Amino acid sequence: PSPLEINGSKKKKKLLAPNLSLTLDRSDGSILSEDLDESGDLDLDDLDTPSENSNEFEWEDDLPKPKTTEVLPKGSIPEYTAAEEKEESRRWRMFRIGEQDHRVDMSAIEPYKKVISHGGYYGDGLNAIIVFAVCFMPESNQPNYRYLMDNLFKYVIGTLEMLVAENYMIVYLNGATTRRKMPSLGWLRKCYQQIDRRLRKNLKSLIIVHPSWFIRTLLAITKPFISSKFSQKIKYVFSLAELADLIPMEYVSIPECIKQVDKDLNKKSEDQVSEQ
Repeated sequence: PSPLEINGSKKKKKLLAPNLSLTLDRSDGSILSEDLDESGDLDLDDLDTPSENSNEFEWEDDLPKPKTTEVLPKGSIPEYTAAEEKEESRRWRMFRIGEQDHRVDMSAIEPYKKVISHGGYYGDGLNAIIVFAVCFMPESNQPNYRYLMDNLFKYVIGTLEMLVAENYMIVYLNGATTRRKMPSLGWLRKCYQQIDRRLRKNLKSLIIVHPSWFIRTLLAITKPFISSKFSQKIKYVFSLAELADLIPMEYVSIPECIKQVDKDLNKKSEDQVSEQ
């Protein structure tokens, strides 16, 4: 019988632990020694392990703990698809204002982009008509109003720089605008100050359509603080028919709410004439 078999039972072979060194070579006694490769019958039952009540590892409690132990499941971090990456790149757009480039959050201002549009040309040459529809401005009670107005300001000025080649006029559609949508005087002044000197010089007229009592009073108050040259460029127009007498309307986009206001004002004027 094999020397390991006694009374028909097998006795487990016990191996002496080799002397370990911290070297990474394969010399005798090293961690990479061949002795470990050849021994596959280590008796795990005889290995000393800390008891349940042992305090041997209490020092670990003094280590700084991570803020969270939550394990993120595989795939929990979303990955962009090609379409989503393309969409993300469309969110930001660069506009050049003066000598500097400015980033504009296009997603934020998407509902308000119609505030400025190209209305064709007038006269001879590239005399552009720029339409500014205040009814498309954001309301001032929105929590992110400042952020919207900052990005909208850059968008308006940057777009103006691209649309204007030579002389131009601005058609300011003031009708159907609530007080909450009215941009502040400071915002409008900032727009005028930030545009390139060429654009300020080439602005030939500012036509205000359906001017309210508020805006006429506002301009009257600020008249002493603006140049006489700019004051002479401001014109009031009280109907779309009157506007059509001044400029070609073929490419001027008039919002439906403005058309309704114009219709109501015309009807009111007709009623007043008939009463007289």
